[in-house]
Amino acid sequence: MRTPTTRLATGAVLTAAALVLAACGGGSSDSGSAAPSAAPGGAAFAGPVGAGEGALTVLAWPGYAEDGSTDPKIDWVTPFEKASGCQVDVKTFATSNEAVTLFKSGGYDVVSASGDASLRLVYGDLVQPVNTDLVPSYADVFPDLKDKPWNSVGSTRYGVPHGRGANLLLYTKASHPTAPDSWKDMFEATSPAKGKISPYDDAIYIADAAVYLMATKPDLGIKNPYALDQKQFDAAIELLKQQKGMVAEYWGDITKQGTALASGAVLQSQGWQVTANLANADGDKVGTVKPKEGTTGWSDTWMIKKGTKNVNCAYKWLDHIASAPVNAQIAEYFGEAPANAKSCDLTVSKTHCADFHAAETDYWKDVWYWTTPTAKCLDGRTDVTCVTYDEWVKAWSALRA
Repeated sequence: MRTPTTRLATGAVLTAAALVLAACGGGSSDSGSAAPSAAPGGAAFAGPVGAGEGALTVLAWPGYAEDGSTDPKIDWVTPFEKASGCQVDVKTFATSNEAVTLFKSGGYDVVSASGDASLRLVYGDLVQPVNTDLVPSYADVFPDLKDKPWNSVGSTRYGVPHGRGANLLLYTKASHPTAPDSWKDMFEATSPAKGKISPYDDAIYIADAAVYLMATKPDLGIKNPYALDQKQFDAAIELLKQQKGMVAEYWGDITKQGTALASGAVLQSQGWQVTANLANADGDKVGTVKPKEGTTGWSDTWMIKKGTKNVNCAYKWLDHIASAPVNAQIAEYFGEAPANAKSCDLTVSKTHCADFHAAETDYWKDVWYWTTPTAKCLDGRTDVTCVTYDEWVKAWSALRA
């Protein structure tokens, strides 16, 4: 089975319009203004869901809306089109920043948004609240994926969970007779993997450095890797500067990343299970582990454009994509935990949900899902201002220059 292409990271600078960073409840880094008292977006569609309008434009991560063009056996779009009468046009994106920019340009009815994009869309007034009573599959979504800060504002839901995954430590088994259990060799100057590590090439990776510092430098007082005051942020950047001298390559393409691991050009990398699966196509060469310090991760959400003319098709799509059989297909294809609990009985691999810890609530307690950093500290502090995501992007661009 051909695996999906990557969530390619470019570290591109966000436009000021995309930032709107009231997102996630904060103001801009200049104003430090508080978030609006209520999220925009208007009222949710009252329903009922009727006949489809005949068309639906989908903006998605690669691998999330497969129509058989990548692999004839991998197709959950065509059955949807036949059942709904909604002809689907899919556009994929490579980064969350690209998703926000494309969605803002118009022309898309639904989008799969990660946590570092979803609330930018909400506070950018680009998406509408979702009436989950009109999405029957929502009832079967794991409870610990519902009503989260990246898919809801207060009691208002803005989407339907798609799935989730942890960013793992990938390592070559030939160079690690004993599996590592820490991120230390990705960050410390004494690393035996020095010169052969591969970090994720995106500003959000600053949070990975913060996770490591949260465990190893408790005096910094980091409680949330997306809520960094200037001192904490500077410490994370210094750690990444130290790491830079150890890097073989920053990765943005999982196929290239998998090849580098399989060949031994890279000994350790941060990444996804799907990359290890790629690397192990010709043998068991690469292992994965969630390190003891914890990690970052993603929990994606399907959202609907505010004012879409294809609202019936949009609701039909959300229900389809979250349905147990389709969610099972997507989870196996991409390599992640499904959102629908009933999908676990329908995966081809009967150990898939165990392998991806789908129902293990405790596994996710130290997985920090991608979230947009804002001036209003997400850890609840009110006596300091936190560094906003636009500053993260600027710092990452400078680091990578």
